[in-house]
Amino acid sequence: MTRLEQFRTRLNQLRGAIALSPLMLTVLTIAFVLVADNGTFWSIGTQIFSGHLLSFAGYMLAVFFLTLALFSLFAFPWTVKPFLIFIVLLSAVTSYYVDALGVIIDRDMIQNVMVTTMAESRHLITVGFAAHVLIYGVLPALVVACVQLEPRGPVRTAVMPVLTCVVSLALAAGLMMADLKSYASILRERKDFMSSYQPGAPLVGAIRYARMVSRSTKIDVASIGTDAHKGPAYDHPAKPMLTIVVAGETARAQNFSLNGYGVDTNPELEKLPIINFTNAHSCGTATAVSLPCMFSKYTRDDYSYEKGISTENVLDVLAHAGLNVAWWDNNTGDKGNARRIDMRSFTNEQDPRFCDAGECIDGVFLDALKAYADSITEDTVLVLHQMGSHGPTYYLRYPPEFARFAPACNTAEFKSCTPEEITNAYDNTIAYTDHILAQTINLLNAHDRLATSLIYMSDHGESLGESGLYLHGSPYFMAPEQQTHVPMVLWMSDAYKDRFGIDETCVADQKDKLLSHDNLFHSLLGMLDIQTAEHKPDLDIFAGCKLKTQVAANE
Repeated sequence: MTRLEQFRTRLNQLRGAIALSPLMLTVLTIAFVLVADNGTFWSIGTQIFSGHLLSFAGYMLAVFFLTLALFSLFAFPWTVKPFLIFIVLLSAVTSYYVDALGVIIDRDMIQNVMVTTMAESRHLITVGFAAHVLIYGVLPALVVACVQLEPRGPVRTAVMPVLTCVVSLALAAGLMMADLKSYASILRERKDFMSSYQPGAPLVGAIRYARMVSRSTKIDVASIGTDAHKGPAYDHPAKPMLTIVVAGETARAQNFSLNGYGVDTNPELEKLPIINFTNAHSCGTATAVSLPCMFSKYTRDDYSYEKGISTENVLDVLAHAGLNVAWWDNNTGDKGNARRIDMRSFTNEQDPRFCDAGECIDGVFLDALKAYADSITEDTVLVLHQMGSHGPTYYLRYPPEFARFAPACNTAEFKSCTPEEITNAYDNTIAYTDHILAQTINLLNAHDRLATSLIYMSDHGESLGESGLYLHGSPYFMAPEQQTHVPMVLWMSDAYKDRFGIDETCVADQKDKLLSHDNLFHSLLGMLDIQTAEHKPDLDIFAGCKLKTQVAANE
């Protein structure tokens, strides 16, 4: 007998020794996943139920039986193994990010994953991730595949899954009713608890995402601001106008020295006549949500994915008014913002100074921007979507000469780095963003033949280990301030202020005012003197800051 034949014989013997019914295999798999892939879930539960062991046990049994009720519907001989293998692999993948980085896998996170690029996602596939998935996913999946299913008669095969579902639901309900008041309070107050349950949270998130997408497959985009027209500032322009809107990436306000941070991350902007808004906040905690929201007419409370993709944004309104509008992208795409305007991607540029392995740092914009500004002959708005501080590979977001804060974390494996190293690497990205913004402002200021301005606002912030959280994408209801408090900076040339009649002192008086992405749509319209019924002065930071001559002209 050959070695291959011996292996097959032993494998068949092993399979014969491990013969289980589909329902028993389902029960054991759920138990494994509950124990092996739910470190965060157990940790939060232990904290919540501290000193109430019996109540904790009842709750966990209820979760077990509820999961069994749902999974038992797949406990047929022809479906049980593929389904359980999928569950084991899914739980291994999601549990790594939940337990290692504090990420919550909800609908918005799944949306973010679905629109990401290979260049971005590959940084999340680390040695630690691969080892975790191998141990907790691949090997258990092989065990499930090798289990031999006990033969059952057709009636029992058809009835048992349904009966198990009904009985399990009854047991789960009974256990919850035993202490309903306490359990209901926990579910209401501690949404992070069930949000960390694997594989329940990602499955629910996937279903919600699929429903959201299915509702928007046949949506027609509604035009807005078709009445938009240029105000008096365009009647007798001495110079063409160029406004650059910089959509930052993953920059948090807490790490801007402009906002009082103890590390000098903004040495170049501090020397420029900018207005730094210290109290600005994001619409979401991930690019897929925040980027379309910040350019939409909807406030955070009113915004939804369906509304965002079915309604034109402020860039369309500016185009309706006759401005030349363009989008340059060095990230994972425009998220629908630039569908109706000129768009250029910089992610695949071949410039060896700034680009490596399918990604570019933001310095790639500068030479192109200089040439673009030299060629402008009409009033123009240009959006620059940065790569910024996108993690976890912060060390890839800046050139070697900007590794100012050391030692820095030079890996995507945060567990291999100290908190200081992670923060140093992130601070280096902020310092590089400071450099890019300052260089852009200097470039604009040098163009005497243009009336120029720049407004910068990040899409969301970032967690650097506070409360065990890393990266971003937490559900907004539980997101820490580090993920929602974002930097916002404004610069205007003298020619720009003169042409648009802007009282810079008045605008600067609002630097500590509570602002958010809600203000961007209306402030761009006010700043650029674009008149439309879509404009809401109460959300426009320039509304009360036009000089008397400009106000009179508008009247």
